[in-house]
Formats: sequence, structure tokens, C-alpha cells
Amino acid sequence: MAGGASFGGDDDEGINAINVTPLVDIMLVLLIIFMVASTYIVKPSIEVDLPKAATGGDAMDTTLSIVIDPEGALFLNGEPSSEDAIAAKCKSVAAADEDAQAIIAADKATPHGTVVRIIDLVRQNGVMKFAINIEPYKKG
Repeated sequence: MAGGASFGGDDDEGINAINVTPLVDIMLVLLIIFMVASTYIVKPSIEVDLPKAATGGDAMDTTLSIVIDPEGALFLNGEPSSEDAIAAKCKSVAAADEDAQAIIAADKATPHGTVVRIIDLVRQNGVMKFAINIEPYKKG
């Protein structure tokens, strides 16, 4: 062992590069997992074309969600329903919580009389707080 040579190479150089390929592979796998999982998280919704208004506020926590589609079909909390079922649900919710609220979303093609009839139905059955769901009007 002449000259004090070492077999490990020069210790002063250190590591000059980092291999990022495994990091990129892991990130791509995580991205795919989140993309697949997000399709199961999204709630099914009923498509309605909401009217626009500039002075709408944020929706509060609701107890009842009532949707009227363009054909006049009623949905209660995302499930097809009837006026009698909505009335019964309003009575039971109002009995359990005096601060119960209903959010009514109607397609803009829905006749005004239909919306007023549903508002009246909700109020007659004890739910005095209600809101009309709108799509915020975007200026410009």
C-alpha cells in the first residue's frame, strides 16, 4: 500500500447529482389515485339552470334542499319526491328544529307560480325560514 492510496475514491468530491426519478414516479401514482378517488367523492346532482342575481348571499347550513327541474319534477335532498312527501318532511323537521331552513332551487324555465306554491307548501308545514338558490351574476 504505497503512497497511502485509498480504494474508496476521493472523499472531497461528495454527491454531485440527485436522482429525482423515484420522486416523480411516486407523485404520478398519487395523482392518479386522487383522480380516481375524486370521482367517488362528487355527489350526484340534478342539473338546473339557476337564475342569476347580483345580490345573492352564501347559503347557510340547510336542513331541506328542494329542487324543481324544468319539467316541474320535485326533488327533496337529491331524491325524487312529491308535494305530500315534502310536506311530511317539513312537518317532521320543523317539529325537531324550530330554526329549520329550506333551500329552494328552481330552473329559470320553471313557472313562477310553481315556485310560489312550493314556498307556500314549505311555510304551511312549519319551516318558516327559506332561501331561493341562485347562481351569482358575474359582472363583465
